[in-house]
Amino acid sequence: MAVRHVEPYTEEWRQQPAFYVSRVVEALGDEVRDWWQGPCDPRTVTILLAGDDALVWDEESGWRRGRYVAGDRDTLTVLADARYLGGGLLLRPERLPSAVVDARAGVGNSTAWRPCYRSYRHYRDGFDLALNGYVAYAGA
Repeated sequence: MAVRHVEPYTEEWRQQPAFYVSRVVEALGDEVRDWWQGPCDPRTVTILLAGDDALVWDEESGWRRGRYVAGDRDTLTVLADARYLGGGLLLRPERLPSAVVDARAGVGNSTAWRPCYRSYRHYRDGFDLALNGYVAYAGA
């Protein structure tokens, strides 16, 4: 099978994270109230959780959890008391529920320090190929 790169800033490229996040939403189950993709540079996704918690994912630092303050599809989400979950950019979806519990408790891999796993400007670093694995899963 040939490796197929998706051109940056196309609609297909913008939608890539949605397939991964849909698996995360599935893993979180009833705790999810709503979710949306946010602005680019870097690509972001917000998941509103029960209560006033939210998860935010971006393609540079992965997942963080905090108290939802503001944000929508057109503006970056603002969190209070954010803690990064660790585990890389594409933490396994089935791992997210326990990572959220750890972050709420301030234990485990969670940290207040923002990791930087990559730059959103590095279009051909292999990250989009990893996201494509979730696209293939959705099509199966």
